[in-house]
Amino acid sequence: MLINAVPQRQGALSARSGELPGGCLALAAFAGRVLGEPVTEVPQQLGVSVAIDGIANREVLLANRTAQLNALEAPGTKVLTIGGDCGVELVPIGVARYRHGPELSVAWFDAHADLNTVESSPSGAFHGMVLRSLLGDGDPDFAASPALDPARVVLKGTRVFDEAEREAAARLGTRLDGPVYVHLDLDVLDPAEFDGLNYPEPGGFKITRLVDELRALSAYEVIGAGITECVGTDPSALEPIITAIGELLR
Repeated sequence: MLINAVPQRQGALSARSGELPGGCLALAAFAGRVLGEPVTEVPQQLGVSVAIDGIANREVLLANRTAQLNALEAPGTKVLTIGGDCGVELVPIGVARYRHGPELSVAWFDAHADLNTVESSPSGAFHGMVLRSLLGDGDPDFAASPALDPARVVLKGTRVFDEAEREAAARLGTRLDGPVYVHLDLDVLDPAEFDGLNYPEPGGFKITRLVDELRALSAYEVIGAGITECVGTDPSALEPIITAIGELLR
C-alpha cells in the first residue's frame, strides 16, 4: 500500500480551510502508524491565485494536479490518498478510471454531493465541483476523460444538496459493481463524533456506523481510497476508520 499525503487547501474556501494542510499531514502520519506503512508527501503549492473562469485558485489547482499525477505515474500498488480538500481526489480517481476501465465504481462518502459546475457553484470552490468533474462535466481543464459512468457512482451519507446538484444526483446509481474506489470526506461524520471537520453538517454518521459501511465493502475489489477534509491535528478518534480502510486495501 502507498499512502500519499496531498496537503492542498486551495480547493476549499471555508473558514477553516487554512487548517487543511496541517490536518492532512497529521492524519497521514497517524494513518502511517496505524497501518504500518510509509507516507509520501506530494508537494503542493502553498499560495493562492485569482479566480479564473469561475474557479477559485484555478492556476494553483492545475499545478498541484501535475504534482499528483507524477506521484501516481507508476505506484505498482494500491494507493490511499489523504487530503487536503476534496479536489485532491480528481487525480487518483481519474487514474483509477483510466487503469480499470468503465467498470470502475465509486462509493462517495460525503455530506455534500460535490456535483456543482462553475455555473451552479455558489462559491467557486473546486472541492464542491470535483465529482461533477469526474463525471466529465464542467471546465474542460478539470473534466475527466475518460469519465466515470454515473450509474456506477453511489452517494453514501450525503445530506446537503444545492438545487442543481439534486438534478445531477438523479443520474447516479444506487448499487456498486466491479472494482471500487472509496472516497471519504470526513464530514460524512456527525460533528459530535469528530471536531476536526472542515465543513461540518449535522445529522451525519457515527464512527461505528461508518466503520460498518466500510466493512460492508469487503464484498468488492477495493482498488484505492481517499480520505479528505481533515482540519484536526489529533486524529486518534479516527483509528477504527483508518483500520477499516486498511483492511479494504490489503
